[in-house]
Amino acid sequence: MSKKKAKTRDDEPVIENRKARFHYEIGETLEVGIILWGTEVKSVRDGKVSIAEGYVRVQPEPPRLFLHSVNIDHYAPAGPLTGKKQHALARTRELLAHRREIVKLSKAVQVKGMTVVPLKLYFKNGYAKLLIGVAQGKTQSDKRESIAKRETAREISRAMSKRLR
Repeated sequence: MSKKKAKTRDDEPVIENRKARFHYEIGETLEVGIILWGTEVKSVRDGKVSIAEGYVRVQPEPPRLFLHSVNIDHYAPAGPLTGKKQHALARTRELLAHRREIVKLSKAVQVKGMTVVPLKLYFKNGYAKLLIGVAQGKTQSDKRESIAKRETAREISRAMSKRLR
């Protein structure tokens, strides 16, 4: 018999935290699972999530990860008339990772100025995954420098495209 094909959905969204790469210098990244309840999964599949304000707290004993301030909107079809209970919008959600990875993150966060931020939320093999990164805040001059680099790259690409015409 042939093997069953894995179901893949091309329309599943990838929610990115674009502000994180501007405000922070991202070091090590880690893919973790996220525990979602009830209608949260369907809301995430619809792309009704905001992870820009989110952050991750590391609990050293027992080693656990918690995601704070991520807003997952209500799933409209499961309204008040269906009898299903809707989830809280910005509740604290637990993240799933191996113990050694959590301990490693805990040690990295103990350094002054380091934090863990969510970078990307997506589905992989039917499971919701979150890409988190150990980050250090950028200074105002670093932000200006990255803006200047972006502007020069745009100007160069414009000039090259005009030259090729």
